Amino acid sequence: MPDIFDEVEEDLRADRARRLARKWGGVALGVAIAALAATGGLQAWRWNESRQAAAAAATYLTLHRGAEREGADLATAANGFAALSRESPEGYRTLSRLRAAALKAETGDNPAAQQLWNEVAGDTAADPLYRDLATLLSVMNALDSGDPAQLAARIAPLTVEGNPWRASAREAQALIALRRGQTEEARRILQALMTDANAPPGVRERAQRVSAGLRS
Repeated sequence: MPDIFDEVEEDLRADRARRLARKWGGVALGVAIAALAATGGLQAWRWNESRQAAAAAATYLTLHRGAEREGADLATAANGFAALSRESPEGYRTLSRLRAAALKAETGDNPAAQQLWNEVAGDTAADPLYRDLATLLSVMNALDSGDPAQLAARIAPLTVEGNPWRASAREAQALIALRRGQTEEARRILQALMTDANAPPGVRERAQRVSAGLRS
């Protein structure tokens, strides 16, 4: 025959379990529902991101083809890319701003182009590759009108070893040096570019032409 104290203890444990279930059961269910909702929300977010990226890609391609068409209205195309950048996921936002800036520069709207390039250059969410490219394009576009000292300071970080835009940045450095009357410095940079096997052929050829012009 079971001990009466064992039976009482068992009844107390059962009663305590029922009370805990009543007290915390709703909380546990809420946590489970929240977890499921979070999982579903993450999947929905990923689906939405994918859908937005696909839509942005289609729009970007349409705008690109339109801009490349003979007789295209480049100003309108630039505005289209600028509008796309305001409603696209990060990757296409960056690409759209760069494309809009290039088209605005091509149509003579340099202030708007500079603003877009500076936005990309200062966007910490953008890939460093594109941020540096935006800085390079901004400096190159301002070679004739910008303050040489400021341009030199902006381009300097891009000239370090390992930067993918190093050769073009060094080319910009040479042109800035010429604007500052530093002919020997410009010649030194150009000669180094001419023999740099890692520099793109176009950069080496331009360096050779400019260097030859300095000797004549």
